[in-house]
Amino acid sequence: MKRVALSLLASAIALSLSGCNGDDGAQGLQGPQGEQGVAGQNGVDGTNGSNGTNGSNGTNGSDGTDGKDGANGAGLVRIATVPAGAEVTGLFLTEGGDLFFNVQHPSDTNAATENYNNRTYNTGTVGVLTGVNFNELPRNIINSPVPSSDTEKQIVMSAVGQYQILGQTGDTFASLGAKGLAGGLGVHYGINTKAEIIKNDNPDFNGFISTGANSGFLYTNWESYPGGMSRLKMSKNEFGKWSIEEAMMVNFDLVHGTAANCFGSVSPWGTPLTSEEWIVDSAVDTTTNPNWNNPDDHATDTIEALTAPAFPNPYRYGYIAEVQNPTTDTPDVVKHFTIGRYEHENSIVMPDRRTVYSSQDDTGGVLFKFIADQPEDLSSGTLYAAKLTQDAGLTDPAVTGFDIQWVELASGANATIESWIAQYDDINTSDYVDGKTSYISMADVQAWVDGKATYPTEAEGGSPITAGKPMDNRVAFLESRQAARLKGATAEWRKLEGLSINQDRVIEAVTGQDRVPGEIVEKAYMYIGISDIDNTMIDGQGDMQLSARVKDCGGVYRAHIDNNYNLTRIEPVVMGGTYRSSLSGAERCDVNQLSQPDNVIVMKDGRIIIGEDGFQGNNTLWLYDPKAK
Repeated sequence: MKRVALSLLASAIALSLSGCNGDDGAQGLQGPQGEQGVAGQNGVDGTNGSNGTNGSNGTNGSDGTDGKDGANGAGLVRIATVPAGAEVTGLFLTEGGDLFFNVQHPSDTNAATENYNNRTYNTGTVGVLTGVNFNELPRNIINSPVPSSDTEKQIVMSAVGQYQILGQTGDTFASLGAKGLAGGLGVHYGINTKAEIIKNDNPDFNGFISTGANSGFLYTNWESYPGGMSRLKMSKNEFGKWSIEEAMMVNFDLVHGTAANCFGSVSPWGTPLTSEEWIVDSAVDTTTNPNWNNPDDHATDTIEALTAPAFPNPYRYGYIAEVQNPTTDTPDVVKHFTIGRYEHENSIVMPDRRTVYSSQDDTGGVLFKFIADQPEDLSSGTLYAAKLTQDAGLTDPAVTGFDIQWVELASGANATIESWIAQYDDINTSDYVDGKTSYISMADVQAWVDGKATYPTEAEGGSPITAGKPMDNRVAFLESRQAARLKGATAEWRKLEGLSINQDRVIEAVTGQDRVPGEIVEKAYMYIGISDIDNTMIDGQGDMQLSARVKDCGGVYRAHIDNNYNLTRIEPVVMGGTYRSSLSGAERCDVNQLSQPDNVIVMKDGRIIIGEDGFQGNNTLWLYDPKAK
């Protein structure tokens, strides 16, 4: 309402008296002032008027115009934290919305017990969040707090659901009788001696193979020397709690055992793929460590215990192994030498069931691609390595991307490659010569790259097994990093970690299958975790020349997938954040941002779940929405 102020204007009117044409007379003398009269009495106040009636309500104003869409969301939600000393590993989201994850190598001093599990977290732990369907997860979740009390720091805390322990290192599941584990979960034995070697404290990848509604088999990697996989047969009740019905450790004896089983995936045809990681003992510019068979080098003692009395052949380890017939009483294990030998973090099979991407978790690592000759058969095909071109003029990891070209290395088949591997089976400590190698040398790799007809002689730096013999493609599959690097691929990643796609989203984007008419479908991406953006990524040399702004905190990238399931470009999604300590002056990773992301999985709605392997007192399981909807 507007108010109008009215003011009264007083005007003085002067009367002019004029004579009729005569002169004015002279002014007379002013008389004396009269006395002031007595003031009159105040009048009686009038009565108050009655209240006016209320005015009628005004009509509603018209709606304002819609605002512009907001920018892409960039918020991280802390879904859970794990106990002191532990990494978050084994992220796996089922079709039913169950989220599995593990507590890897927690501190053995953790003593707190929580009511739901009534167990302490002082050893490797496999578990699942119950009471929540992650495929129907709302977007307004409140962060789980950063642990503050001693108890909070020693347990799993979650923003949604309750963490149920399914098994811990050494569990025998005695109540299951013959269907339990005599030796215990994560316990490994010699192939020939059957003697216990280690109790593994490092559960990693989980892969769930469904056998029906609320039932199936959970496969879990155990990452150490030696390594392996466990399998738990499970079912879920109406309240979302799981029961174990059978437990076993998968038998890898027929493939000479396995080692450092890190992350993995489940193929589109339902077979677990387990990755052998840090068993490969090479460096950014060297082949297999010549000290592998040095009798005075004890780095391989536990692998020697695995194969004793035979000496271990290094070329038997460092591959992707597929567990075939995974729901039978005796699953079959096949190592796919075709995908190459290096420190595998994990591999992802595209919806074409032929194209496989695999990450090398090391300093100076390579991103590899394998294309199988036939769908659902990884036993033969062609191996490639990525050549990166960094965005011109950019170095900040938060904005710098890379275009990708693929360098073809070689085609091969498991049977042929294994025949080359077998040639190194009889090498042992008696063959060691100081200053030389019993295995493939850098001179061998260079001769292959140069297209030589024969391998170099020992005098030319060649290794004894192949010296002077006709050239073959063993270098590409047994020393894959050096073959890729010398062929021109980029060998500069630092801790190239988990890879992940959502099969349904990729199929929809690439083929149009299940697409709603008229709906705009976004591009398909593969997500990539990088624990460290450091060392070879920031040294100012080669194809990757990033700044050290986020360095040890790492980040998550995504790679564009074209219509042929080919990766064409890599770009940043979310990076860790640093602050400078007021006490030491050193840079630290912000507890409210990423700290060394490791596992990454993609949800059906496009959000990603990230597990940390970082420096925090309690590592975090994050939920990140690349684009709020």
